[in-house]
Amino acid sequence: MNDTTLRPTPADTERHFSVAAAAAGAAPESAVAVPCPEVEPLDGILPDEPLLMMGAGPVPIPAAVAKANSVVINHLGDTMARVIHQVKAMARYVFQTRSNWVLGVAGPGSAAMEMAVSNLAWPGTRVLSIVNGFFSHRMAEMARRVGADVETLAVPDREIASLEAVAEAIARTRPAIVTIVHGETSNTVWNRQLREIVQIAKAAGALVVVDAVCTLSTMPLDMDAWGIDVVITGGQKGLSSIPGVSLIAFSDAAWARVRERTAPNTHWCLDATLAENFWHKAGYHYTAPVSGVLALHEALRLVCMETLEKRFARHQRCSLALQSGVAALGLALYTPEDCRLNSVVGIGLPEEMTPRAVCDHISQQYQVEIAGSFGLPIVRIGQMGEQCREHNLFRTVHALGRTIRDLGGKVDLPAGVAALEESLSAAVRETRRA
Repeated sequence: MNDTTLRPTPADTERHFSVAAAAAGAAPESAVAVPCPEVEPLDGILPDEPLLMMGAGPVPIPAAVAKANSVVINHLGDTMARVIHQVKAMARYVFQTRSNWVLGVAGPGSAAMEMAVSNLAWPGTRVLSIVNGFFSHRMAEMARRVGADVETLAVPDREIASLEAVAEAIARTRPAIVTIVHGETSNTVWNRQLREIVQIAKAAGALVVVDAVCTLSTMPLDMDAWGIDVVITGGQKGLSSIPGVSLIAFSDAAWARVRERTAPNTHWCLDATLAENFWHKAGYHYTAPVSGVLALHEALRLVCMETLEKRFARHQRCSLALQSGVAALGLALYTPEDCRLNSVVGIGLPEEMTPRAVCDHISQQYQVEIAGSFGLPIVRIGQMGEQCREHNLFRTVHALGRTIRDLGGKVDLPAGVAALEESLSAAVRETRRA
């Protein structure tokens, strides 16, 4: 016998080593090329005491929402179809629309925003964006990225667009799409003439896209009665659900434009005609964020139980009381009263203080989270969903006043708390008289 026939080949040797190593419990060499990292458990990262989320979002979630978010079911099948059916029905109530074309979006409110823009606009589409803050500018940027011909109507900070300026811009640019934010979260401006702006745009033949991320369910917005073509919102603000699952509603006219476009949407996940397969035909688009959809279902159910009328009243009562308390502390409210957003309250700071210092201190010392604002010299306190509870207001005003004091500022803390109490009590008395 030739010795060469018995000599193992390199492949045989490697195979023998692999089998022996596996038998000895050793991992294949290729599996340890990147070492396992040292990971700190969440218990060592998260604060010992839960933070009260009083910034511009996300907001505290009710127990029913948290419970739903812990459940996983099949994203297809009869159970999910029943959930989706109810989500759409409840969303129509919150949007105040009878349109069939309600969809969910696996992503933040900005994903819903991009679904609106990318489905309605394409290269050459004329878009007019009314820009008076960070998020209204974002819609303009999204339209540019799909190749639209974008014009902006720039509005000075802490102001709203005049109807005359809007009418002139629409007549000059002749847009197919007009975009606007109902409540500009970044600088806390409320575009209070939204209904009139929509009327001007519709009379000129334009479709209107409205960002209602912080205002839906916190203040009146009537999609059908106001003639709005697309409304988008996130789950993590007024609805008091979790971040990551959002909602969008198209009017019949907007949906017709979506269906009639000749070039496919370059955003596959955000293609509304593909999303229709899941949200309206119980079919497959991509694996839906099941737990997030269940959480959204419960959040919407709680809105329906409260009713929009009572919810609007609660938000206004609490926000006005917060504003009274902040003003009595001796701090300035950033936005003029005639265009001040109730859903997110902007607060000026003493000159020597930075928003970062205030936000860090109030979080670390008092376990209350508030927000800065994209370079503006303010902090923001949210009044959305579960933030609008009286005990949350007292804790937040007290923590803010103590923080300003701790950092060397002067505030009248007793006056702030007293003004908060008086505003809430006055609202109760007014309700009883009514």
